[in-house]
Amino acid sequence: MQLIRGIHNIRSIHRGCVLTIGNFDGVHLGHQAVLAQVKQQAQERGVAATVMTFEPQPQELFQPDKAPARLTNLREKHQALRAQGIDRHIVIEFNRKFANLPAADFIEQVLVAKLGVKFLVVGDDFRFGHGRTGDFAMLQRAGAEFGFAVVDTQSYRQQQQRVSSTAIRQALAEGDFAAAEAMLGRPFAFAGRVVHGEKKGRTIGFPTANLQLKRLHSPLRGVFAVQVQTNDGKMHAGVANIGRRPTLNGERVQLEVHLFDFTGDLYGQQLQVVPRHFIRAEQKFADFAALQQQIERDARAARELRP
Repeated sequence: MQLIRGIHNIRSIHRGCVLTIGNFDGVHLGHQAVLAQVKQQAQERGVAATVMTFEPQPQELFQPDKAPARLTNLREKHQALRAQGIDRHIVIEFNRKFANLPAADFIEQVLVAKLGVKFLVVGDDFRFGHGRTGDFAMLQRAGAEFGFAVVDTQSYRQQQQRVSSTAIRQALAEGDFAAAEAMLGRPFAFAGRVVHGEKKGRTIGFPTANLQLKRLHSPLRGVFAVQVQTNDGKMHAGVANIGRRPTLNGERVQLEVHLFDFTGDLYGQQLQVVPRHFIRAEQKFADFAALQQQIERDARAARELRP
């Protein structure tokens, strides 16, 4: 799958596509139903199946405190789209300049002139352009004028419940990982490269792999029993903390994971961390000794909960 970063990187060879536009956070079963439709329409027309997303997501720019927790960061989203057989992923930098682009200009300059859209799939609540003046009806009128079809994404239902990113976040918040997995079509996981941390865990016999989550808000906080896939494809049981590490005066949310009975070097590896059981919420302890005692209890609990 081809990744195109920014409108300025859209070339003439990219003209002619079936396109869908949205956040696609999680690339869950509802999204997958839309993507299947996009692929089918693209195959019938002999053009590229294309997805357009935004970084950051619009609400993260305008209302960062109210923006929902990300189920997937950009890399995870790109990989999930690739797994669905999409041909091109266009990532638009969502900044105030782009937000101020008039809706008509977005249609004529981007959708028509640059992409040559043949078929467009969007939600009927999709709004775009300066002042959010562009809507589904405007796209339909433009489609009639410029010769492309516009259809609405249909809500995908599973056991009579709408599959949505919001519903998945709620399931995760409740520790219902089975429900989240059912809606995602795969286990929920964090993916990231192991970076150097403060190495305090080594001093108490609990070395941890540190992953930067690269998202404004995390959908999970606390301590969890996890399964971890390493670069060699092997799965390992472990215990993870997701949060700011208040006892150590941490400032940004990160994931620290300890693999049980593991020997080897994880630095630089791309890990996939799958939460399986919630153990406790993150809390601040009186001192490092108290934190050490709690970590030992957490590890025992995670071993007992390991699948």
